[in-house]
Amino acid sequence: MHEREGSEHMPVLAAYGLKKHYGIAPNVVRALDGVDVTVEAGEFVAVVGTSGSGKSTLLHMLGGLDRPSDGKVVVDGHELAQLSDEQLTIFRRRNVGFVFQSYNLVPILSVYENIVLPIELDGNKVDQTYVDEIINTLGLSEKRDAMPNMLSGGQQQRVAIARALAAKPSILLADEPTGNLDSKTSQDVLSVLKVTSTRFHQTIIMITHNEHFAQLADRVIHLEDGKIVGKVG
Repeated sequence: MHEREGSEHMPVLAAYGLKKHYGIAPNVVRALDGVDVTVEAGEFVAVVGTSGSGKSTLLHMLGGLDRPSDGKVVVDGHELAQLSDEQLTIFRRRNVGFVFQSYNLVPILSVYENIVLPIELDGNKVDQTYVDEIINTLGLSEKRDAMPNMLSGGQQQRVAIARALAAKPSILLADEPTGNLDSKTSQDVLSVLKVTSTRFHQTIIMITHNEHFAQLADRVIHLEDGKIVGKVG
C-alpha cells in the first residue's frame, strides 16, 4: 500500500478544459474539444469510445506524452504544462505507469528483470517485498526467470502490468491493454487490473472501445468526437 499525503483531499488526476486541435482553419480537427476529468486516488476508470473519438489523445495528454492546445492537466499536485520537456520526462518516469497493446518487453531479460528495469534505470532501490507481492498477485511466480518468448500473450501483458505497477506510479494508464488478446485472455487481464487497483490502491485509467470490458471499472466515461457525452457511476 502506498498512500500519498493529501491524496484524500484532492484528486490524484485532474484535467480542465482540455483541447487538442490539429491542422489550421478551416481544416481543423478537434481531437479533444473541452474535456474535464477528475480521478480520485485508488479509482479504476474506463474511458470508452469508438475509433477516432479522441480517447487515445486524451490518454496521451493525461500521461504527459503530448501537450494540449488548451486547458491543463494536474497529476499528484503537479501541473504538467509548468514542467520543461526534461522535467516532464522525469516526472512521467516516476509518476505515470503505461500499459499499451504491445507489451514492449526486453527480449533478452527475464520476467523479473523486465519488471524491475525501470526502477533500476531510475537509480532507485527495488522494494523487494512489494515486487514479490505484485508478481504473486499477477500469477507470475513460476515465470519470474522465464524469457518473454516463453510466455503467452496474456502472460506477457501481465508482465507489462507488473512492470508498470512496480515503480509505484501515481496513476497507471492502460491504452487498449487487451487489444492483441483473445476474449478469454482479455477477461483474465482485465480481472488482474481490477484486483491490482483494489489491492494496491492503484489509480488506473483504461482506454477501451469495448463497452463490456469497461463495466469492470468503478466508473465509465464515454467520449465521442472529443467530448464527454455521459458518465456512468
